[in-house]
Amino acid sequence: MMATNEKMTLNILVVDDEVNIRKTLAVCLEAEGHRVIAVSNAQDAAAEVARRSFDLALVDLRLGTSSGLDLIPVLLASAPWLKIIVITAYASIDTAVVAIQRGASDYVPKPFTPDQIRMAVNKLAQVRSLEQKLATLQEDLGRLNPEVELAFSSPAMQRALNLARQAAPSEASILLRGESGTGKTVLARAIHGWSNRAGKPMGVVSCPSLPPELLESELFGHVKGAFTGAVRDNAGRIAACTGGTLLLDEIGDLPLSLQPKLLRFLQDHEYERVGASVPCHADVRVIAATNVDLERAVGEGRFREDLYYRLNVIQVHVPALRERPEDIPGLAAHLLAFFAKANHRSFLGFTSEAQEALVRYAWPGNVRELRNVVERATILCPAPHIGVEYLPAALAETPAAPRIGDSITLQQIEEQHIRRVLAASKNLQDAADTLGIDQATLWRKRKQYGI
Repeated sequence: MMATNEKMTLNILVVDDEVNIRKTLAVCLEAEGHRVIAVSNAQDAAAEVARRSFDLALVDLRLGTSSGLDLIPVLLASAPWLKIIVITAYASIDTAVVAIQRGASDYVPKPFTPDQIRMAVNKLAQVRSLEQKLATLQEDLGRLNPEVELAFSSPAMQRALNLARQAAPSEASILLRGESGTGKTVLARAIHGWSNRAGKPMGVVSCPSLPPELLESELFGHVKGAFTGAVRDNAGRIAACTGGTLLLDEIGDLPLSLQPKLLRFLQDHEYERVGASVPCHADVRVIAATNVDLERAVGEGRFREDLYYRLNVIQVHVPALRERPEDIPGLAAHLLAFFAKANHRSFLGFTSEAQEALVRYAWPGNVRELRNVVERATILCPAPHIGVEYLPAALAETPAAPRIGDSITLQQIEEQHIRRVLAASKNLQDAADTLGIDQATLWRKRKQYGI
């Protein structure tokens, strides 16, 4: 879209069976710099919207024997972004309500003045401009932040995904557990997308990122004058996610002072904004994520036990990257394709030595660290295949996994074997059966090796 004198130029469709109204609207709107197509009936209007891209339509309520109200859903089916202003000489509260219910954005009764039309059009032009800016920002965000593909071959990750898919359509709270950088936020967005709330907003609040007083305002909102700097009302993130999903990241760092308020919301969908005494209600599904031991936090009095059980209805463990080495080649290839496109480069893949180094590295930073390593390589490597020399020294110097017959201790072999069996097993009992030991012995071995 072009802009003239900071005003957005719109493509506008006028639908009215009176020729004088069509001419008057066309002259008025074209004088403002907009492009106007005028038609006299519903059939021509539907054909024009199917043929061209319009930002806004002015639709008469009565189009001969047809109804402008019936035309509204037809136009929106072809162009969901279209803003529709209903114009009519038969104005009433009932028809205005029906028009808005069917998707109209505004309602102008006849006779109208040019100023009334300009005001209504300018208001919706601002909305369209904001929508287009938001779409551009979302597109840029997608280019800058690759979503990890949720297609994994490791049994551990497949179990996590299957459980998440099963839980997604429910209304239950979900607790995502796993080390930092494993992709808990990505999985939370996938759960939202699989749920019945997919068409509604999803918000993310990082619990340790704000001090308690600001975190409370961010979550629950505040009223004007509630504290120094509260110059206007703020609805809060919960209200913004009404009908949708809210991810509380690093929930283990939620201050004790806010935990009863969150518990009340989870139980009753009720809360109060800071500085207000009137309770608010919101239908929001909560997903929590953490990389800390919540059971230990409960035992130490840092986390409320009742809140823990309310959040922990369904628990999904996201395994560390080192526990699923078979997923690393696919993830690396996906990230390589993304960053190659972002940097206008072309790569055929990793050399065998580089791929082996990626697989045997322990990845303390998990998928987040892998992302950074691949992005760095795409910037530095001039060749079509990324070699081990373009990986960080920590990866290139990581020794290969121990093999039977190598000059290593039995403990090293045992640790690697237990790790691989655990990653490939459905549960602890299955792993214990494969290893030929009981679960108590397996527990001691896991504690010994820090697994």
